[in-house]
Amino acid sequence: MANSGLIAVVDDDSSLRTALTGLLRSVGYETHGSASAEEFLASDARPRAACIITDIQMPGMNGIDLTHRLAEIGCTAPVILITGRAEPALLRRAEASGAVCILKKPFEAEQLIDWVARAVTPIGD
Repeated sequence: MANSGLIAVVDDDSSLRTALTGLLRSVGYETHGSASAEEFLASDARPRAACIITDIQMPGMNGIDLTHRLAEIGCTAPVILITGRAEPALLRRAEASGAVCILKKPFEAEQLIDWVARAVTPIGD
């Protein structure tokens, strides 16, 4: 798999963040992990991100709010939201956020890899 740019993983769960960055590195992506939305927004990874994977539920700014904030600052990197929750109102907010997809935990590794590949592949390729 060709390197398609930096994949940012934003999740307050350090074990999941480490697992996801390791998985994506194993298939050829450059990755950056952040423990919070605020940490990611302040990092040098934000302007380099080709795709952002973020948990919905995090202390401070949640993943849906991060998705909106990225749009406000002109970031066009696709966002993949992940969540362990299934409340209809939360999922409607997530769907309306502009994220390219919402993955419900637990999800298969191949499912995430497929969505990242779709997110970073230019239309028409």
